[in-house]
Amino acid sequence: MMRIFKTDLRWMEEAARKEIAGCRRSAKNGTVLFTPDGVGSYGALWTRDFAYMVPLLDCFDPAEARSAARYLIEGQRADGVVPDRRQMDGISVYEAGGWGHPVALPPLDNSAFLVSLVYEYVTRTSDWDFLKESLLPLHWAMQAIPRSEIGLVWNSPSLPHSPYGFTDTVGKTGNLCFCSLLDWKASKELVFLSERAGNPVLAQLYRSRGKEVEAGMAALMDSTGGLFFAASSDCRQLDVWGNAFAVAIGFPLPPDRKESVIRFFTDRYDDVIEKGQVRHLLKGEFWQRMLIPIARGEYQNGGFWGTASGWVLQTLAAMQPQVAEQLLRELLQDYRTRGIHEWVNGDRVNLPHYVASITNPLAAIKEMIAAGTAIIES
Repeated sequence: MMRIFKTDLRWMEEAARKEIAGCRRSAKNGTVLFTPDGVGSYGALWTRDFAYMVPLLDCFDPAEARSAARYLIEGQRADGVVPDRRQMDGISVYEAGGWGHPVALPPLDNSAFLVSLVYEYVTRTSDWDFLKESLLPLHWAMQAIPRSEIGLVWNSPSLPHSPYGFTDTVGKTGNLCFCSLLDWKASKELVFLSERAGNPVLAQLYRSRGKEVEAGMAALMDSTGGLFFAASSDCRQLDVWGNAFAVAIGFPLPPDRKESVIRFFTDRYDDVIEKGQVRHLLKGEFWQRMLIPIARGEYQNGGFWGTASGWVLQTLAAMQPQVAEQLLRELLQDYRTRGIHEWVNGDRVNLPHYVASITNPLAAIKEMIAAGTAIIES
């Protein structure tokens, strides 16, 4: 069982509160929005980044969280597509990339993230009235996701979308690992939400959807190593983040496959971890297709990110607690020394006060404590 020292947990809680408070901005209509960082680099409410904050709802005024969620839902397109972000002026931006410079078609992850942030909010507040007004928009959001004949999220090689937003510059095509895992997680959450709202038809639909993903993910499995590839066509490469995420969310893996993932992070630790932060691919590998050019070793093409550190902690905590404790020590040492950044690589650091880099690991730790795979020590 992984040990977490009380002083470290307190430091992370204080840091998360500080970063969330620092990213508050007011939209023109008065709605308080939460940007991905505290320095104004990403000056809008991003759906996925907000979803990575809401599990720490005790850092929010719940009324502000509800209003921000409603602000995103109000920006949903008539075809169900969820905004990648919504600006201070109320404009909804559906594609990744800078304003006026879209990167491919709308990302394939925002529907699932909208479901997850509403799920996190309503289950923590018991705001069932908000669930009633949100359920159908969530359903239409999930219907907007393109899927293949085996039920996985599909990205056409000839006309790709940006995939999962933390790889939105990457040309992963075919059946997608990370987006399909997000789809599975959101489907489970919609089963609960639909049942709670008294809609058994939707509950059964998303129960079936989840089973489809469980069966379909076998198509992305490396038969020799027992781990998932990122995609079935372009970028058929080992998905470091995706494999950790699968374990963290409880995706049903056979015991030997789960052990393969845990063994991977133990045996290849130095190839995927730097200062407690996680690379998307093994060290020395770079994405085979990009939607926009990113230099090797930079950003989503070789940087190490704290966003994924919590999933690796969850993967290691039960069976390799000492390795998990090492990762957390390295992560907090870097955060205390250099600050909380979007990504790092060697001496390079990029974008301070990046909120997901602290909220994701802290949310994971809180889940582990609740699940009994981690204990707090004085």
